Amino acid sequence: MISPGWLRQQLFGMSLRETTVARRGFQVDTPHVRQRLEHIGAVFLHGYHAALDHNHPEGVVQSLQTIPLELQGFAFEGAAMGFALLDALTPWPSSRWHTFLVGPAAPHAYIVYVGAGWALAVLRRRVQRPLARLDPLLRWLVVDGYGFYHGYFHWPRAVTQHRVPRHLQGYARQAFDQGLGRSLWFVQGADVSRIQTTIATFPESRQADLWSGVGLACAYAGGVDQEALQHVLQAAGAYGLHLRQGVVFAAKTRQRAGNPAPHTELACAVICGMSADAAAHLTDVFLQALPPDGVEPAYEVWRQRIRTVWVKEEVSL
Repeated sequence: MISPGWLRQQLFGMSLRETTVARRGFQVDTPHVRQRLEHIGAVFLHGYHAALDHNHPEGVVQSLQTIPLELQGFAFEGAAMGFALLDALTPWPSSRWHTFLVGPAAPHAYIVYVGAGWALAVLRRRVQRPLARLDPLLRWLVVDGYGFYHGYFHWPRAVTQHRVPRHLQGYARQAFDQGLGRSLWFVQGADVSRIQTTIATFPESRQADLWSGVGLACAYAGGVDQEALQHVLQAAGAYGLHLRQGVVFAAKTRQRAGNPAPHTELACAVICGMSADAAAHLTDVFLQALPPDGVEPAYEVWRQRIRTVWVKEEVSL
């Protein structure tokens, strides 16, 4: 007898080959970086396939917890994508993704929102309508995930040709670029020189958000040493504030999930000049008394407040 889980895997499953450097056409020169980035992709797919197999948030937890703690965030992200996709394709109202978010995945809330963005991108759905039903602050992480997907799976169009889905308007285009910037860490194999050259080809108005995404990726995904992180900060140049803000978000994501990593600690020390806990604390400090959405979304005001920590340092340079 064919099980529902097997059928879902056949209909929606993805081959591990899809996350290999060779299949994606990424440029990765260093073997240990290649191994790291491909392993992250495999962990993501583990979480995605676990969601397809179990079909319920509670049933998936045991499978996700078999992943080493430092990598579990990627597995939860994949599971979030799976549940969001199943919800979207179920012909009656379904709330797997939300149940996952408020239940076993609550510590990974930021990642869960990003995973929903993957699902919308896979299904080629518009993001504006779903955003209206989500948390006003964190909903922009859905568009971030949407941008990462486009960079990761369609980099010739999104990265080389600089194309943005036409339906994205207003701040959604900035959130898209934050996710696109994260994807550059994978597309360019964590090679700082190539990342710098790639971002320089984009319109100046897009470069700040791209560097913010690079900051989050280098601190969360890791894969490079102290010298390379110093190079990242130098390469960001005038966008160092945005790079640091991305690193801070990575630190908070890991702190909230309880999955600290040595490479996140190192990135915070080298790029932000502080510990990962101190960097994560900044997000809490600047979240206080955050105004409601106005001309700019509260999410962007939050990011701007974090950047002020290093303004004097940037001016002195």
